[in-house]
Parts: sequence; C-alpha cells; structure tokens
Amino acid sequence: MRFRRQEPVGPFIADFVCLDRKVIVETDGDTHSYDDHGHCERRDRWFETRGFTVLHFDDDYIYRQLPDAMETIKAELDAKA
Repeated sequence: MRFRRQEPVGPFIADFVCLDRKVIVETDGDTHSYDDHGHCERRDRWFETRGFTVLHFDDDYIYRQLPDAMETIKAELDAKA
C-alpha cells in the first residue's frame, strides 16, 4: 500500500495517509502540546466521519517498537481490504 506524507485531507494535513484504505497515521512528538489536544480531537472526528481510521503513535514508541507499530498499521490496512 502507498502512503503519502504530510498530505492535505480536507482542511487538515495528515502525517501519513493511505487513501486507498482510508488509514491515517499520526506521529505525536514534542511538537504536540496539551493546548493542541482540542484541535487533534476535532481533526480525528472529521477524519472518522469521512471513513478514515486514525492511528496515533508516540515518536518514542516508533523509535523503540518499530516492528510493533508496523504490525498495527498492517493489521488496520488488512482489516480495511
């Protein structure tokens, strides 16, 4: 499956999106703050009401558990096949 990076989806920018399966992967690191929480919830709801699944991963988790993160993403892609 093909993912696009920093792709506009409606009024928002998805970190990574697979348009064929409607899966969005958001990586949350130091740039995300608690003040940003309400915006993230609104963005996720907007995506979900349009059929997207949004997966969130903390940057540290990706660095330390990349195979697990990839397996989670693969499972979601397979579920939406």
